[in-house]
Amino acid sequence: MSDHSGKITVGNLLSEKEKEWDLQLAAGGQGLDNHFIVTSDINRPGMALAGYTGVFLRERIQIVGSTELTYFATLSNKTASGTVRRLFGLGPPCFIVTKGLDLPSIWLEEAEHHSLPVLRTTMDTTPFIHRLCAYLDYRLAPENHIHGDLVDVFGVGLLITGESGIGKSECALDLVDRGHRLVADDAVKVIRRGTGILMGYSAAKTSFLAHHIEIRGVGIVDVYGLYGIRAIRVQKRVEVEVQLVHRKQGMDYERVGLEEQLSEILGVRIPRVTIPVVPGKNLALVLEVIAKNHVLKVFGYHPAKVFNKELMRLMNKSPRIDPFITDDQE
Repeated sequence: MSDHSGKITVGNLLSEKEKEWDLQLAAGGQGLDNHFIVTSDINRPGMALAGYTGVFLRERIQIVGSTELTYFATLSNKTASGTVRRLFGLGPPCFIVTKGLDLPSIWLEEAEHHSLPVLRTTMDTTPFIHRLCAYLDYRLAPENHIHGDLVDVFGVGLLITGESGIGKSECALDLVDRGHRLVADDAVKVIRRGTGILMGYSAAKTSFLAHHIEIRGVGIVDVYGLYGIRAIRVQKRVEVEVQLVHRKQGMDYERVGLEEQLSEILGVRIPRVTIPVVPGKNLALVLEVIAKNHVLKVFGYHPAKVFNKELMRLMNKSPRIDPFITDDQE
């Protein structure tokens, strides 16, 4: 398991979105690979153009639209030159000019002098900001690579983990054969979206390599080729970790399910279920039950707690108050 904090260069942004956003380099090309974008937040440097730089957010991309350039046109040549020099001296990662507007020559000169990229797009300012923030939110999201399998079972993303050779891939293949959908085998890329959502993807470098399973003694199995498009998914939210372990004498396993175990991935806690593996055990069936049980809990029904509450009621000979237990189930 490994993780890294995201950052990209301005050159990455330009190469990845050049066609989609009609993004072009206006000046400062020498700094494309030397200036890093580390946050999805953006800034509009209106206050800095007006002369106040006390709280200038220099780590953010600076968006320049018609409002900034209209104000800039009201400044005298001397004031305008000093303002631009001061602005570029603060060292943001880049400037992006929207609406295909032309910049005054002093901007381009300072960009070349500081080797600070200035980009231009024909998109309107507000739609461009929305798309830029969404793109950066994805590209800069914290990321983990986890050894395991990710399968969509009844709409629940089950992350199957365990030591090498314990049967994770075989279990995933069995689930696919039962009608569920494979997201990733062997290496799962997990990205944290927002504050508490984990999204899982295949860590394969190309889509052609994704959705293949390695079965020991058989080799590489193409899930898409064998089962068709309905057997695979490109991404899925990671909701439950199922940890497969070799059963050992004397080990303590959860028998009732009252105490929920948690795993922490990228600062997000998700339920963890530990399953002892023994010959002949139907792991796929067990994982289907785990998925269904998780859905019940999401809807507010916790079977173990309801069972315990009813058991305590019977022991104390108290009247029934739980709406989930009927007279026929007494």
